[in-house]
Amino acid sequence: MGMWRAMANEVKAGEGKKRKRKDKEVAIFGNYRHYYGYRVCKDMKADPRLMVLKKEWFEDKDCLDIGCNQGLITIEIAKTFRCRSILGVDIDASLVESAYWNLKKIDKMESAGCPSPDVSEPEHLERTRDLEHRDAVSSEEGKRDHPKSLLDIVSFQKQNFVEHFRKHSDDEKYDAVTCFSVTKWIHLNWGDEGLITLFRNIWRLLRPGGILVLEPQPWKSYKSNYLVSETATLNYHSIVFHPCFFQEILLDKIGFRTVESCTSSLPGSATGFNRPLFAFRK
Repeated sequence: MGMWRAMANEVKAGEGKKRKRKDKEVAIFGNYRHYYGYRVCKDMKADPRLMVLKKEWFEDKDCLDIGCNQGLITIEIAKTFRCRSILGVDIDASLVESAYWNLKKIDKMESAGCPSPDVSEPEHLERTRDLEHRDAVSSEEGKRDHPKSLLDIVSFQKQNFVEHFRKHSDDEKYDAVTCFSVTKWIHLNWGDEGLITLFRNIWRLLRPGGILVLEPQPWKSYKSNYLVSETATLNYHSIVFHPCFFQEILLDKIGFRTVESCTSSLPGSATGFNRPLFAFRK
């Protein structure tokens, strides 16, 4: 699929004035290759969304990350909250490939005791001493005490969660599903019907008591992207279920029992990304 195209010398008219915009990639599914670069401020050590997620939602749980992009937040959730397993899915095969590359790189750094970007120097020194001590014990004891590798916990898969949703068996259910900044792109490409399909598919995959962590883009952000394709433009003008109705839809139509607002403003996010997060419980 030709999901990456160069848009050169685009001219924007505003209040009678025209100004040239820099060349930029057009990601019709929101599959930006440098998404994390502008989502998180340069002085931030980690994605600020991790600060408002609860450990009990993920620890020793089977998790799913929809729209994983290059997999960085998927991997961080696994590291920070110690999931039993986490699968990241994305519509873009090249992003899934990048996610696997990132996973292997980070796992190698973790195994070597190298500091992650969000690890301070004292913590790194302490980790190094722990690794040296671990190497000194017997090999059998080391095997018994050694935690699971990230490669054992994290996996990635190319999947279209609306059109080609894979049938999951009963043992492929999840305790937590994250869906960060995905709803707008589902909405623009598949309309209201696609959005409802997304929510229903998530419901089907969650175990009773499971959590959906949803970060919906506000309606005003749709206006910046509805011209990415003819399909998006047509859908934009026919959308009835604006983001302000998502909570009502998920509670009354889909069947989630409760909703919790995690935050109204995320610290450290770039302008336009201080979006609220909601936790819906099945």
